[in-house]
Amino acid sequence: MIWPSSLVLANHMLDYDIKDKRILEVGCGMALSSLLLNHRQADITATDYHPTVEYFLDRNTTLNNNRGINFERLDWSEDNSHLGRFDIIIGSDLLYVDQHIGILAGFIERHALPTCEVIVVDPGRGRKNKLTNKMIEFGFSSQHVKPQNTAYLALPFV
Repeated sequence: MIWPSSLVLANHMLDYDIKDKRILEVGCGMALSSLLLNHRQADITATDYHPTVEYFLDRNTTLNNNRGINFERLDWSEDNSHLGRFDIIIGSDLLYVDQHIGILAGFIERHALPTCEVIVVDPGRGRKNKLTNKMIEFGFSSQHVKPQNTAYLALPFV
C-alpha cells in the first residue's frame, strides 16, 4: 500500500536538486521515493525494518527496468555506522509513537553530513513538533511547510 505521505514525498522529489548528493530514505516501506530517485540516477540508499521490504524493492526496480537500489534492513537504535553520512535524508509517515522520536532523531543525527537536508513528510499525527524539538537539540534548524499542490491525492493532505 502506498500512503498519501509517500506520494507527497515522491512528488516533492520529482525535481529536487539531487546532483552529486548522497540520499538516504528512512523507513522506506514500498520505497516510492527511492524508486523515483533511482530512476533519476540519484545515489540513493533505502532503509526499513520490515523483513519483506527488500524483496518488493528489488522486484519493483526490476519491473521498472532500473538499476538496483542499495537497501539496508535496520533498527534505528542500533549502530549503523557502516552506512556513513548523507547529504539528504528523507522519510514519510515515520512518527507513529512517541518512543520512536528520540531514536529517529539520533539515527538522523548520526547519518547526517554537517550540511544535510532532512525532509520528513508527516500526515499530522501530532508528533512533528516533538521531532523538530529533538532535531533542534542536535543543532538542526527547522521549517514546517504544508504542500501546496496535492491534487494527485484522493483526499486533502493535513
